[in-house]
Amino acid sequence: MLTILGFAMIATFLVLIMLKKMSPIAALVLIPALFCVFVGKGGKLGDYVLDGVTSLAPTAAMLMFAIVYFGVMIDVGLFDPIVRGILKFCKADPLRIVVGTAVLAAIVSLDGDGSTTFMITVSAMYPLYKRLKMSLVVMTGVAAMANGVMNTLPWGGPTARAATALKLNASDIFVPMIPALAVGLLGVLALAYVLGRRERKRLGVLTLDEVLVEEPAEPETALVGAGGGDATKRARTGGSGSGNGSGSGSGTNTGTGTDAELPGADGGFQGLDPHRATLRPKLYWFNALLTVTLLTAMIMEWLPIPVLFLLGAALALTVNFPHMPDQKARLGAHAENVLNVSGMVFAAAVFTGVLTGTGMVDHMATWLVDNIPDGMGPHMAFVTGVLSIPLTYFMSNDGFYFGILPVLAEAGQAHGVSSLEIARASLVGQPLHMSSPLVPAVYVLVGMAKVEFGDHTRFVVKWAALTSLVVLGAGILFGII
Repeated sequence: MLTILGFAMIATFLVLIMLKKMSPIAALVLIPALFCVFVGKGGKLGDYVLDGVTSLAPTAAMLMFAIVYFGVMIDVGLFDPIVRGILKFCKADPLRIVVGTAVLAAIVSLDGDGSTTFMITVSAMYPLYKRLKMSLVVMTGVAAMANGVMNTLPWGGPTARAATALKLNASDIFVPMIPALAVGLLGVLALAYVLGRRERKRLGVLTLDEVLVEEPAEPETALVGAGGGDATKRARTGGSGSGNGSGSGSGTNTGTGTDAELPGADGGFQGLDPHRATLRPKLYWFNALLTVTLLTAMIMEWLPIPVLFLLGAALALTVNFPHMPDQKARLGAHAENVLNVSGMVFAAAVFTGVLTGTGMVDHMATWLVDNIPDGMGPHMAFVTGVLSIPLTYFMSNDGFYFGILPVLAEAGQAHGVSSLEIARASLVGQPLHMSSPLVPAVYVLVGMAKVEFGDHTRFVVKWAALTSLVVLGAGILFGII
């Protein structure tokens, strides 16, 4: 019974948000609460929610201060050279823009943190997509898939969890998987090329002059935490989304400058206002060193990640904006994104708390393992790879790697399949996992891109699942899995 209710709860949630019958926050809270009553454990709902909130509180804190930190870095101009380089390559060609999105997301993903990847990628690319009226779900989908492939880095999370759960060396899992993951990344770039050609065919290739005069400039703020959503200025394709949704979009000018409305001094296409008042060119190398130090400390695990971002945000604000009114203005500029993301994380805590506390996850996992045909025993690595695609989407990485993976590994060992092969196969589902409603970083992505979560889900699921299958196929072809 719990197995059926578990699958029904997940299906109900996905259907309602994809049909836009409920907002993600409302669905994440009300649907599990209702199913908790159906299970007959309504009296324990409070305990389940508090357990979920407790487990996700560090993640929420990390995202809150990461948004403030990287928002301030964008305000002061740390990433302007990256933006200019990407824009110089992309020009006004939709194909180049989509490919550039995949390349940028993959490069920035080397830091191992999805939220920072999405913040920087959207900061650079959103103005181009908006100004050329490209589909915003193409941007969010390509960025999420590129980050999903790169999320398998040893410091990204899944590989470390698999190594811990099965008592293996993380490098023994990851290094042999590099060829398969490289093929997966090439698959994302190929998909970006196809989607870019589709956008180019729909929109054509514009000159910068045509883009800049197509519509009058509007006093709209730029990018992260600056608000600036105009629900009537959306991409022309269905499913691109705008408006409020799970994103920001207050239309309030906070003084960070306008987005891609202004030509640069060289006649180029600017993604960030090069004359915004928040720029701190004299502090550029300090901010660069601070960011490198922060990311190094995060990778080396010198301190917990939430603590690192808390300290980093406080130091960045103090040094770049020593006057209290300026600090308050920066915090206010990014408050909407902080509230949206933290609210979504705590709402997701209700979903995960009920799913775990009622035992639905355990029953679903047991049912799946028990229904694996006996003849598939010698192919448990393949089975694990296939199962990782839906399972890492419907549950957290912790739930999958610490709850289900050991069971799959034990079943594999009974048929002579090594735990290393099972562990490698378990990484296959990450391209789809990064768009799961249980991944906090995805709300940073859709929120900053002003895309409805349901629109993003409808677009990305099929392509991300295909990318996962490409990684699985490459792993089998190379004899890794």
